[in-house]
Amino acid sequence: MALEVPAELAQKIDELITHYPPEHKRAPVLWLLHLLQAHCGYLGREQVEWVAAKLGLPPMDVWELVSFYPMFTSVPRGRHHLKVCRTLPCQMGGCRSILERLQQRLGIGVEETTPDGMFTLSTFECLADCGNGPVMMVDDEHFANLTPEKVDALLDRILQHGLEEQPLPPLRAAHPAEKRILLANLDRPGYDGSLKSYAEAGGYQALRKAVEMQPDAIVQEVLDSKLRGRGGAGFPTGLKWRFVDRKSGKPIYLVCNCDESEPGTFKDRVLIHREPHLLIEGIAITCYALGVRAAYIYIRGEFPKAVGIVERAIAAARESGFLGKNVLGKGFDVEIYLHRGAGAYICGEETGLIESLEGKRAYPRIKPPFPAVSGVFNCPTVVNNVETLCNIPFIVKNGSAWFAGMGMPGSSGTRIVCVSGAVQNPGYYELEMGKLTLRQLVFEVCGGLRPGRSLKGVIPGGSSMPIFLPEQLDVTVDFDAIQKAGSMAGSGGVIALDDTVDIPDAALNIARFYAHESCGQCTPCREGTLWMEKILHRIAQGHGRPEDIPLLWEVADNIEGKTICPLGIAAAWPVKAFTTKYKADFARAVGERKP
Repeated sequence: MALEVPAELAQKIDELITHYPPEHKRAPVLWLLHLLQAHCGYLGREQVEWVAAKLGLPPMDVWELVSFYPMFTSVPRGRHHLKVCRTLPCQMGGCRSILERLQQRLGIGVEETTPDGMFTLSTFECLADCGNGPVMMVDDEHFANLTPEKVDALLDRILQHGLEEQPLPPLRAAHPAEKRILLANLDRPGYDGSLKSYAEAGGYQALRKAVEMQPDAIVQEVLDSKLRGRGGAGFPTGLKWRFVDRKSGKPIYLVCNCDESEPGTFKDRVLIHREPHLLIEGIAITCYALGVRAAYIYIRGEFPKAVGIVERAIAAARESGFLGKNVLGKGFDVEIYLHRGAGAYICGEETGLIESLEGKRAYPRIKPPFPAVSGVFNCPTVVNNVETLCNIPFIVKNGSAWFAGMGMPGSSGTRIVCVSGAVQNPGYYELEMGKLTLRQLVFEVCGGLRPGRSLKGVIPGGSSMPIFLPEQLDVTVDFDAIQKAGSMAGSGGVIALDDTVDIPDAALNIARFYAHESCGQCTPCREGTLWMEKILHRIAQGHGRPEDIPLLWEVADNIEGKTICPLGIAAAWPVKAFTTKYKADFARAVGERKP
């Protein structure tokens, strides 16, 4: 029996297909799968064959995506899907007790459905709200700061009244040590992120100024500002823009990387939920500077509420003349489209993201060619992070000298750092680069540790970065200082570990994340990450052997630098750091081997 799709849904699908070049038939696949799964509850043979026929694709091209992306399912789930985050910050916050309570209450295990078909229980990798862990999603609704008691009350409400829409969490007031620029509007009374509020706060004035400038002058301003990418690698933004091939005759694309998936990182979440027009203005200016006519925001599948927020903001900006045809009457045309991911960390790597945007598995590409020469749809492409693009309006409005005058040489401007773990006041903090040390951040800005606890270590830039010992924290929060000290600033995710943390268990949690998120393309990563997870599991469970510790190092060393993309490095670095810096913890774990 052929699948019947309601007219309204069919119209939505037809409109989405127009967002992509017609010759690239696979590109809309993820969107269509999301919509059909939301409508049908799963993606079985009928749904897959309908999508394949709609786009003129072999069914296998669709099946391979259903099996690759964790958010898709080929079998029916319960009426409500419970997704418990299990990565390190949430584990430290007590996610195991949440999972145990759900299993006890519902009488099911992970990836099982209650007999009445009401609930399916899953664990998920980082839901990008690490400062409020433990967190869980129920369908598209997000719940934070959970306790077993809160879980019981939530299940009771769902059973009695159904799932209720959740408001955005309350905003956190600025700390005196912050220098809020990107987050400044959040402190304005009554500010709601709408176009009206944004315009009243001076929004889109930078775009008005930009379209009066020569595009090359904007590129030079960004280059002179010394802005470095805020997504993880810290590459100079203006230099990336300069690399774009403008002589190929092909269209140039801009892709905004909003696939925030690194455990410990949740800065982009607040920007897209609270300041969507700042991002849109940054994208519009970048498009004008680079001659881009179509930009894509690749947004995490786990950010469903943000999809609606950004879609409404794009529509409002277009209606007001800031997007679309003849922007501000200057003969400049630009459109911004949303592309929703489906739960794969590897999409944070720019070429994996591009493959996913083209409707494929997110297998990173061999470079060269780099995206600036051959990116999405085989055209010159710039990929920038959300926070990076949100800086652009301020650079254009205030000038490169103003921006470069903040921070440190090599680390200009401000940075939104996300602090989670064992501190008393976790959250997002916008800091001037290089003006605070990690020690000041943890003990002064974040209120120190819980009473009676001592610090075990601090991860300075997301879970993939080597951990610092307590005596290493007198390093300023900026790119170069952290790198010189032996780690990297990465995505800005700072995770504090106290003396209650079992180090081998923490290392296992991180290793399990990267084993789960490996795309499987490269043998060292596909096999090695699983080996590290198995060895660490053995140690953490009390069955480790003395030879396991050097074996871990050897496996990590055989992954690092031997893969197409940096995920291999991301998996190897923390394991090497933990086994090197916490030798006594590992020796004790192995020495206390259970029979």
